[in-house]
Amino acid sequence: MMVKNRILSLIFFFLMIGLKAQNPLVTHIHTADPTARVFNDKLYIYPSHDVVPPKGIDAPRFCMPDYHIFSLEKGNTWRDYGVVLDQNDVPWGKKNSYGMWAPDCIERDGKYYYYYPAPPKDGSSFRRIGVGVSNNPTGPFQWEKDYIKGIDGIDPGLMIDDDGEGYIFFAGGKTIKGAKLNKNMKEIEGEAIQIQGIPAGYVEGPFPFKYNGNYYLTFAHVFADEGYTIGYAMSKKPLGPYVYSGKIMDNIENGTNHHSVVKYKGKWTLFYHWWSVSGYSKLRSMRADYMHFKKDGSIKKVIPTLRGIGNPQVGDTIQVDRYNDIYNAETSFVGGNEPNGWMVTETKMMSNVRFNGVDFGDGSAKKIQARVASGQRNGAFEVRVGGANGKLIATFPVNYTGGWNKWQTIETELLESPKGIKDITVVFKSVWGATKIVNLNWLLLQP
Repeated sequence: MMVKNRILSLIFFFLMIGLKAQNPLVTHIHTADPTARVFNDKLYIYPSHDVVPPKGIDAPRFCMPDYHIFSLEKGNTWRDYGVVLDQNDVPWGKKNSYGMWAPDCIERDGKYYYYYPAPPKDGSSFRRIGVGVSNNPTGPFQWEKDYIKGIDGIDPGLMIDDDGEGYIFFAGGKTIKGAKLNKNMKEIEGEAIQIQGIPAGYVEGPFPFKYNGNYYLTFAHVFADEGYTIGYAMSKKPLGPYVYSGKIMDNIENGTNHHSVVKYKGKWTLFYHWWSVSGYSKLRSMRADYMHFKKDGSIKKVIPTLRGIGNPQVGDTIQVDRYNDIYNAETSFVGGNEPNGWMVTETKMMSNVRFNGVDFGDGSAKKIQARVASGQRNGAFEVRVGGANGKLIATFPVNYTGGWNKWQTIETELLESPKGIKDITVVFKSVWGATKIVNLNWLLLQP
């Protein structure tokens, strides 16, 4: 099975290397519980995987059969390495359980340790936590034959402290527990303890990190009258006691939420999930938005956006429907045979949409593509640097594509190729009184 999984990984690479980013980060599969990590200056995500229950399978309300791993290859392109662990390959796990919940991965002394919860076949607990080890952040992993003794819970969250010591946190109903790990990362020292200072209510998804001498323990928290939020507590010791310090994200009518926090290229980022693509709370998609600290070390609330993170580069897809600002136009769920996502629509004369932070690099881009659908023949749209009155770098004519859900990719030469990171604005132009000009999904800079 290990060889089969690696072959599938290569297939996924060639099929999915062009995965579109911004929010949600990927749409070809449903991903939840994203744990983000930076290894050797590269960003990886270790999520869980939601699927529709197969016919004839009495699956739990969340149907989760395996794990994938993703890495950020360019400014906004995610690589899918395929299945890293299937439910039926867990040495100690119950077969066909569809209960592979939130995992984590951490590096220590040049080795990568992947932790995951699964229902045990011995029935000793609702979930046990297992571990695998690899020389590479994407595996293959050598899976331990038994689960970690002394841990019975879900959602492992790992931390390596400045002194090199490792800690594991996990959840169970209304408590979060933590323990120090042995050097082998496969056993805990002594017994796990309940973390003090966590507010009352259901909690899950503990994720620890350290910043400016403070330990932060973040977690999904259900308030009785609000539903899932992402909260955090602070301490001067890795295992606490902690002091509850507020919310990082309010309830977003999400059913659930689960997250991680990482600093990448100098920017702190919150990774979380939302089911807005599927419209169904059991089929979620991972997302990310920037996070900011206040001077006193507290965390400003993160407001979910479609724009998300990153700077699309030459060769990356610019999802203009994940705009920073829009005028006299709308966005709606994309139609036709497009991948799941949104589009800019209801465009009129002088409608515009701004997308910030496009990385033009050294100015090597010579062409630009656009993905469009139109039910009429009259109009155009321009691409300008900066605002709606900024320097014109491209003009696209609007032609009939076969209808408002019939999509075509069109291309034009750049009039000028800027250098460095620039904001762009797409300005729509109509002729002969057209009230709707074009539906626009994405742009793509080409060398």
